[in-house]
Formats: sequence, structure tokens, C-alpha cells
Amino acid sequence: MAASDIDPRLLRAFVAVAEELHFTRAAARLYLAQQALSRDIRRLERELGRELFVRTTRQVSLTQDGERLLPYARRVLGAHAALSAAFVDPAERPLLVDLNTDGMTAARVLARARELAPGCELMARFESGLTWAAGEVLAGRLDVSFGRAAGLDPAVLAQLSVQPVRYEPMAVLLPGGHPLAGRAEVAMSDLAGESVYAGAGNMRTLEWTDLASALFAEWGVVLAPPAPLAVGVAEFQRIMAKTGNPVLAVAGFPPLPGTVLRPLVRPVPLSPLLMVWRKGIGHPGLAALRAAAAELARAEGWMARPPASWLPEADLSLMSNRS
Repeated sequence: MAASDIDPRLLRAFVAVAEELHFTRAAARLYLAQQALSRDIRRLERELGRELFVRTTRQVSLTQDGERLLPYARRVLGAHAALSAAFVDPAERPLLVDLNTDGMTAARVLARARELAPGCELMARFESGLTWAAGEVLAGRLDVSFGRAAGLDPAVLAQLSVQPVRYEPMAVLLPGGHPLAGRAEVAMSDLAGESVYAGAGNMRTLEWTDLASALFAEWGVVLAPPAPLAVGVAEFQRIMAKTGNPVLAVAGFPPLPGTVLRPLVRPVPLSPLLMVWRKGIGHPGLAALRAAAAELARAEGWMARPPASWLPEADLSLMSNRS
């Protein structure tokens, strides 16, 4: 079989496993049984005449041929999604909007967009981090997401449009009994020597861990080691209590029982929030989202940087541009 005849379903299976490096997680992501996913990967390897993965009882990794296939597979899936969208009236399908976490800035943008475009169906999704969500956007499984775009692979970012939404001041989530919990605010120098969790080990949130690492390096803060990936408030609270580490967050992070959220100051570190979407989307709901983000930013000063703030130059550059 020629490579041009490969079923896109097999490429979706390949990309999911390549990004997760874990068959169980990839199967859950695709809503497939693990046995069916493994069968699709074997079929793709037979059709290409190449082994794409090295599988052991402990880990999954890409072979050299797998590494070579991955960018091509992403481009094919992106083109396939664009082709499908070209022959569907955009207003007739839902716009899938990844908020990352509920109750924060992106959720407010979505709520206002629904008011501006009541005839559009804007469906919320809750994924974990823009690193992973950007791949879903390019593959057509999501339409829009939010996060720190400067942390994305440049090849991925080049295929996306972006709109700056907000400079979000960072904060630290502290266990109630932590020595710093009684303070109204926490200076960066107060965290020197502390081990602070910022998503290390979570491959879906690499952009956040990268930003934290740059911040921590300047102030002598230790990046806490990987912790089990917690989904949901209860699980996150349990893992946080088990490790005892403070957690890097943003000022609008939802309340969590047994913890206190304190703003970080001197300097005020910023988390750059951008809206990202696949180039070429013509859905009217996207226009409503862009208008809602711009309206709220103007009304609430979201794009005003506080005095004595901190943000890497790459983020400042991206936040100053619009697609």
C-alpha cells in the first residue's frame, strides 16, 4: 500500500501514542479500547513496513522512523480536519473551546462570547495544559484553547493564530499550616530554598513548567519533583496534602479547602494568557470569542502590566502581537 492511501484513523492512533508515550492514556484520549489501539498501530507499522515504537514493559518510545513520521502525520491530520471543515457550514457545528481549568479567565471569556453569539454552540472542554491542547487543535479535535503560547514548539506555534488575552499575576497556593500562610503576600525572596510544585513531570503542561523554571532560577526556588497527575479538585487536594509542597498558581485560582492563595510580589511574576486557534477557522463563534476577550481586556485592564513585574522576553514579544 502507498503511504498516500493510509487511513487517517491510523495516523490519529499513531499521533496519540507518540504524544502520550503510553498506550492506556492514548486509548482513553481516543475513546478506544487499548486492544483496538494496539491493533491500529500494528496495522500502520505493517503498511509502512517500519517499526514506529519501541515497547517494553516499563515504557514506550519512538523509533527513528517514528520520529520522522510524527511531523508528517500531524500535517496530514491538520489538512484532513481543514478539508472536512471546508464542506460543513461552520455555524452548524459546535466550536470546541478548551478552558484548561474551569472558573478562571478563559471561562469568563467563553461566558461573554455566548452572550455575544447566542445562536452559536460554544462547547467547553477541560484539558490539562496548552502543550497537549495545541496538538489537539492542530488535529481538529479542539478548535480553541488558552495558555502560554511562547512555550510551544515553534513548528506547532507557526500553525496557530494567537490573540493576547491577559497578563495574569502569579500566586502561590500554600497549605494552611505553612509558615508563609499568615502573610498577606509572599515576596519571591521568601520562597528561596522552598520546593514549589509547578507541574514537573506532566508532559501536557510543559509550557507552564518551563515558565516556572525560568522564574525559580532567578530567585533560588527549587522546582518540586514530579507528583502523580491529579484530575479533579479532590485528587489535587489529596496529592498536595501528601507532598506538602506549595504550588505555583495564578491569582484567580479557584479556592481549595485547607489552603490559602497568596499573591507573589517583588517582583510580580506574570503568566501570559493567550487564546490560540487553528489557522483558517471560519466559525462565527471564534469571532465572538475574540470580541469577548478584547472587550473584557479593555474593561478590566487585563493587558496592563503591573509595575515591577517579571516575564521572559519571548513572552513579552508574543503578547505584543496579534494574529
